[in-house]
Amino acid sequence: MEEAIVPGLSIALIEDGKLLWRRGFGVKDSASKEPVDNETVFEAASVSKTVFAYAVMKLCEKGVLDLDRPLTKYAAKPFLEGDPRLDLITARHVLSHTSGFQDFRSRQDPLKIHFTPGEKFLYSGEGYYYLQSVVTHLTGQVNPKDCAKYEAGLEVCATDIDPYIKRNLLTPFGMTSSGYVWNDTFEKHAARPHDVEGKPFAKKKPTATDAARYASCGGLHTTPTDYAKFLSEIVDPKESDAFRLSKKILKEMFRPQVKLAEGAKIDGADSWALGWAIQERKTGNVIVHSGGQAGFRSLTMASVERKSAFIILTNGDNGGRVIYNQTLGEALNLLLAA
Repeated sequence: MEEAIVPGLSIALIEDGKLLWRRGFGVKDSASKEPVDNETVFEAASVSKTVFAYAVMKLCEKGVLDLDRPLTKYAAKPFLEGDPRLDLITARHVLSHTSGFQDFRSRQDPLKIHFTPGEKFLYSGEGYYYLQSVVTHLTGQVNPKDCAKYEAGLEVCATDIDPYIKRNLLTPFGMTSSGYVWNDTFEKHAARPHDVEGKPFAKKKPTATDAARYASCGGLHTTPTDYAKFLSEIVDPKESDAFRLSKKILKEMFRPQVKLAEGAKIDGADSWALGWAIQERKTGNVIVHSGGQAGFRSLTMASVERKSAFIILTNGDNGGRVIYNQTLGEALNLLLAA
């Protein structure tokens, strides 16, 4: 961490479906020197997608949503005007990043569908935002009096996605330190982001409008201990109930949906499933997801077959230099392939 200029890191390991070990290293704020502990909250960045995908799969299991029915059949209004291919996009396409949408829109790169949905892989935060808007339309509420502008002038109004996911996943799984909107827990325990020089900068305090835009694709705030509880439900699932997926649906969630081209591989993955990338190993498939946004880097991997997993969260732009360190990688790999 010192060599890579990474101020803080927290890690949790799962073995046989249970928390094996957890520890925080370094500081959550290089200015105050306050140490990282087991309660330190980090931005999960794109690892957030795994939690949202699970919630979507539960809606599919309940029959509220169909994986293969076009999302336009559920949406309150068209997500994009003037392209008939919008009527082809399904939840399956979004969760496997085959919707055709780019990662995020901008004024230079307006939102558009780049190919026929299902044709190939293109990592897309916009796809997740679209699916999140459909989930809110089906299960929640929008507050038209609380709105803000985002990329390319997009207006987003606050929703109840934070309490919805807390009620339907985070709380039942015991993830009481996790969420999407700034609260007292975050105020007390949140790690501060740091740049490549290890200098801290202001931590954005997410609002309900921020959650409405980013919850599904990168808005989760969590601790490794909390996220480990989610990993335990993934690798050693309890009996299916109102919140937990059946083993049949979990199996579908982890089934490869699209092969990744050599130039499009992420985290050494060979394919993408529903909410997770897949490393297709001779010793058994490993599911993986990484994340990165200003001042934070993250990585989680799991072997469902061996009921083992890990989550690493860091509060520095150089976090990847530690997360992908060869020595650390070899050590963690023993957990997944032992």
